[in-house]
Amino acid sequence: MENKILLVDDEKDVRDVLNLSLADMGYDVFEAENGDEALHIFKQVNPSMVLTDIKMPGMDGIELLRKIKHENPEAEVIMITGHGDMDLAIMSLKYAAADFITKPINVDVLEVALRNVSEKIIMKQKLREYTENLERLVREKTEMQSHLSSLGLMIGSISHGLKGLLTGLDGGIYLLNSGFKKDNQDQIKEGWDIVRRRASEIRKMVMDILFYAKERDLKLERIDILNFVEEVAKELEPKMKSQKIEFIKDSTSDLGDFNVDAVYVHSALINIMENAIEACTKNKTKKLPKIVFGVREHKDKIIFEISDNGIGMDSETQEKLFTPFFSTKERKGTGLGLFISNAIIEQHGGEIRVKSTPGQGSLFRIEIPRLQPDSTPRPKANSPLKLK
Repeated sequence: MENKILLVDDEKDVRDVLNLSLADMGYDVFEAENGDEALHIFKQVNPSMVLTDIKMPGMDGIELLRKIKHENPEAEVIMITGHGDMDLAIMSLKYAAADFITKPINVDVLEVALRNVSEKIIMKQKLREYTENLERLVREKTEMQSHLSSLGLMIGSISHGLKGLLTGLDGGIYLLNSGFKKDNQDQIKEGWDIVRRRASEIRKMVMDILFYAKERDLKLERIDILNFVEEVAKELEPKMKSQKIEFIKDSTSDLGDFNVDAVYVHSALINIMENAIEACTKNKTKKLPKIVFGVREHKDKIIFEISDNGIGMDSETQEKLFTPFFSTKERKGTGLGLFISNAIIEQHGGEIRVKSTPGQGSLFRIEIPRLQPDSTPRPKANSPLKLK
């Protein structure tokens, strides 16, 4: 335990005698001859105990007590009083003095008072540690309950989504088998397209679950930007074609390369593009559905833009868009895709901005630094900023 004590008395002889006694008891003693000097030393040394006379010229002991308690409410102050100053001594207790002793000071009485105050300090410290441990346990329990609740939501969401995907996969396999038996190439092609799409969707779902369930450091590599854009576009072009969505790629001729975890960023962009496709398929107007996938550079950042002319989103939906398990697809999705996209981009030191109007489509702007440090810790996903 800390053994620093501040001794305050305007009489040097009293300080000298008490200093020797306190030193013999094992205390590291700091002296002050008045309240102003004591307050200055207290701010510098921050002792756990103060032993001060009540009556002193200038700032008296009561005022010093109040100022010390203002500086550090945990500091314990013992007052020294004369026989005729009992009213002041009682007043000091009202201002949270730990104890008072009377002059002439009996060393044994002083030692008992200091021991009692030391025990009080130790008990307060133990109580504080106990409270902190209790608060930590409560936080951990709350986090565990939240995690279990999230796990339950995820299992429920995944079970519905996976059931639909497996049903579709069964349908594709049936068409394949039937096509092989009849040697019907059109049926084989149709069945294979269904199997391929469903397998890709199952793979995406598994990747989302793995990202949500387990932290992973970035595996950075230098990637040619335009080749990367082509790979992302190539994965979704067949789906857009089957949904009769016009797909436009918009990029400058040469953007060089950037330093990213290609697997993660690829997954993030696919999730956002899937969201755009979903928005276009829900739009029942007669206008031709269209998605534009663009990339450009601005200073030290690479900016991807994914815009669609789908159903758009109201402000409430935009606020919840990157929240885990929030989905506008009812039972068709896990509600993890956009949450994970946002987490991936943040892990790269970037951000996603969103602008959307109901009935007029949406624009997602994804900004990623061209260069990454060697390793970046995975942050907690925060709500993305909105485009203005």
